[in-house]
Order: sequence, then structure tokens, then C-alpha cells
Amino acid sequence: MPETATPTLRGKIAKVDAEERLVFGWASVVAEVDGSPLVDSQGDILDLPSLESAVYGFVEDSRQAGEMHTKRVGRLVESFMVTPEKLEKMGLAKDALPPGAWMGFRIENDEAWEKVKNGEYSMFSIGGVGERSEA
Repeated sequence: MPETATPTLRGKIAKVDAEERLVFGWASVVAEVDGSPLVDSQGDILDLPSLESAVYGFVEDSRQAGEMHTKRVGRLVESFMVTPEKLEKMGLAKDALPPGAWMGFRIENDEAWEKVKNGEYSMFSIGGVGERSEA
């Protein structure tokens, strides 16, 4: 995949291991690099506690990679919920990484894997049910 001049945190696949059929990247990030809230493509803002709860639920109950949020095409192999507190406990600056969810999946479905390799699937998309509220 081509490198971009400026890093983006909007769910792009950051690493592909073709031999192992693994994809890694940010599944969701809640703040821009400057700390301002990240607005998603639907105009929504997700707070860190809500994302953290959703990610833990996904890891406990599902761990499945879905194609377009439906057909199972792989499974979770790595998940790291990044919070300022965890980074500090690791001896890093609280803002060393953006607050969000980093994940890795092994893609087992041949058709989906081809779409990853050819760039048709270049990012993660999280699904879920939420409740909108005015800030």
C-alpha cells in the first residue's frame, strides 16, 4: 500500500503481513493528533469510555472480522485499547499514541483477502448500535 505524506488515523490498514494473511490498524480513534475530538463520516463523535466498553464487548463476545459487517471472513488476533492512563503506566507520554482501538485480524476468506491485497479493502469499519445525543 502506498505511503502518504501525512499520517492518517481514520481506520486505515497500517500493516499487512501477506504470508500470514494478517492486517493491522486503527479500528477507531476518538481524537485527532492535536487532541480535538474526531468526527466520523456520519458526523458523530465517540468518546473514549464508550469506545473502550464497545471494544471490550467485541473482544469478549465476537472477535470476528466481517465483510461489510455481515459475512465472517476472519478473526481477531490482536487488540489494544489505547488510553492515556495505559500509556503512562507503560512509561510513555500520555499522548504518545492517539486514544483509540488498534486491532489485527487474520483474513481467512480468499475473496476478502484478495480485496485487501488489491486495495479495495483499505480500512477497518466498526459497526454498532448507539444513541445520539446533543453535546
